[in-house]
Amino acid sequence: MRVQIPYGSTARTITVPDQAVVLSSHSTPALENEREVFLAALRNPIGSVPLIERLSPDNRVAIVISDITRPTPNERIVPWLLEELSFIPRSQIVILNGTGSHRANTREELIQMLGQDVVDTVEIVNHNAFAPDELVALGKSTGDVPVLVNRRYLDVDFRIVTGFIEPHFFAGFSGGPKGIIPALAGIETIQALHSAPLIGDQHSTWALLEGNPIHEGIQAAVRLCPPEFLVNVTLDQERHITDVFAGDYIRAHYAGCTAVARNATQAVDQPFDIVITSNNGYPLDQNLYQSVKGMTAAAQIVRPGGAIIAVAECRDGLPKHGNFKALLQMRESPAALLELINQPDFQMHDQWQVQKQALVQIQSDVYLHSSLSDDVVRAAQLLPASDLQATVDKLLQQYGPQPSIAILPEGPVMVPYVAREAPI
Repeated sequence: MRVQIPYGSTARTITVPDQAVVLSSHSTPALENEREVFLAALRNPIGSVPLIERLSPDNRVAIVISDITRPTPNERIVPWLLEELSFIPRSQIVILNGTGSHRANTREELIQMLGQDVVDTVEIVNHNAFAPDELVALGKSTGDVPVLVNRRYLDVDFRIVTGFIEPHFFAGFSGGPKGIIPALAGIETIQALHSAPLIGDQHSTWALLEGNPIHEGIQAAVRLCPPEFLVNVTLDQERHITDVFAGDYIRAHYAGCTAVARNATQAVDQPFDIVITSNNGYPLDQNLYQSVKGMTAAAQIVRPGGAIIAVAECRDGLPKHGNFKALLQMRESPAALLELINQPDFQMHDQWQVQKQALVQIQSDVYLHSSLSDDVVRAAQLLPASDLQATVDKLLQQYGPQPSIAILPEGPVMVPYVAREAPI
């Protein structure tokens, strides 16, 4: 059997035994008229009056978007939002690029994300989690979390958060309050909500909201600075919009998560010897940091001592910004990294991603097929799989004579689980 796996802007094709199990999300048809459905959602929101009824021409408005590491179709939904808000001068609108602790996006990337007209006519601000002067301290939320938020977000009359919903590897689902925190939070807030105890909690996992301490911590922090309106979308493999959820930022997001859980999770009877995963191609696999998500999806259904092959282009490296690379090289094994990160006095931004990667690696061998050199892959404490098919064939022999094998072509977009209670 031949299977295609997304890789950057292309795909890799592998041959596997016919008994291999391919786990894909349930097909949801793309909307025939995305714009029409999007505008209808703004006018018939969940738990809110229509968007335009909450605004007046003299209002100053912030539109929060997700950065280039996310596949949110900003180039479509932002112009539609601006169309709905056409009675407000664009000089009174600011677009805040919710980068969290990621790097700022360049003008060229913003044009790719939003279109030339929007970039030329609306002020766009890249959030900077590391710039104290650009943040406002709002006190502490549940769990003694210091809440620092982008000043420009607070300095308006009305806040709209956008985004898309998919399963998230420790916050349950993307979108919703995550579009504010960590997207517009200071690094102290981000670190507190990504602490080693929270990341290591068994309830900080895919497609789970109830009892998830990270989701609940984010919600508590956002209560100090809630958006007035939310617009989240769900997507298919080609970034076509499949549904729109707008209105109250908690109720509309929950409705979207419930819909995603039905289509993007799947139970299996037992773990597999080998799991091959992707990070669903570009932009989700643009660096190794993001590609940890695909590994953790595979870890849901690999048996202890099994093997994971992650297929991710990583065109931007590990990446260059942040502490991810440095952290990976602070100790010589995943177990030693976990010991370091779990020390009560240890705190370093990006440690959460290294912690998640290490938790996968102590369970199974993890191979990476990417554009990175073998030396870089080994330095990241992963096993290189420069020849993808050869690696598959080697593992089939190693776990033979008839190893169980699963393939997750969409990586973190479709989350499998072994016979437990349904998510959400």
